[in-house]
Parts: sequence; structure tokens; C-alpha cells
Amino acid sequence: MTYYKHILVGLDLSQESQQVIDHVSQLFEGKPVTISLVHIQEPLSLAYGGDIPMDLSEIQRQMEVQAKNSLNEIKAKLSQFNVACHVIIGQPAHEMHRFAQENAVDLIVVGSYGRHGLALIFGSTANGVLHGASCDVLAVRIKEED
Repeated sequence: MTYYKHILVGLDLSQESQQVIDHVSQLFEGKPVTISLVHIQEPLSLAYGGDIPMDLSEIQRQMEVQAKNSLNEIKAKLSQFNVACHVIIGQPAHEMHRFAQENAVDLIVVGSYGRHGLALIFGSTANGVLHGASCDVLAVRIKEED
């Protein structure tokens, strides 16, 4: 039986990211897989579109460092797997597609919040990743806290 060998796990580093990690850990337990933990940060300069007349590069750098530290904490919990951490600046769906193609990824795993209506149309990274991916995509349904 053929199974996935290189899995890209796209994380937003929210508390709910642990649900995605738990699914990946359970699905691939005992399998010789490589996991690439990927966090994509949109550039602050694009997010604010020049509305703030200041240099945001130091803040962006600090956010990258914080994201790398968070990914390394997650990596430590996945010691049974071969894990690499990546923080990438760009648009999430586009950068995940690019990373998957450049790194022979077999499966992209992302969390899905199950939004409906306009939130789904305008805000779903999972939907963006699904459309245009060159490999399989697994959307893990995030269960919201009551």
C-alpha cells in the first residue's frame, strides 16, 4: 500500500492548531514520514498598505522569530517524526502551493473552521489551498470551544 511520505502541515499558530497536529500525529503514527510545519505570515507592509508611515520590518522580524519559536515547540512534541519548520512571508494559499511543488509534498494538511457565507468566500485559507494544489489536501475540521 502506498502512503504519504512528505506532509506539509499549514499552521496559523492559534490554539486550535493543536487539533491539526493531533490529527496528523494519529494518522501517521508509526509511518516513516517527513513533516514540514509551515506558518505563512502575510507581509505587514501589504496588510497595512502604507497606512502607517513607519518601517514595519523590525516588527515583521520579531513576528517571524516568535513563529519559529512556536513551530519549534510543536516540533518537539512530534519527536517520532522527521520534522522541519518553515516560516514564509507571503499569501498563505499561494505559498503553500509553491512550497508543495518545490519540495515534493504528497499531502497538505490545514485546519478548516467551517465558516459559511461571506466568511467562507472571502476568508478561507483551506478553500484557497484546496483549489490549485498539485497534491492531495486534508482539511481538518476545527472544533470550536463552547
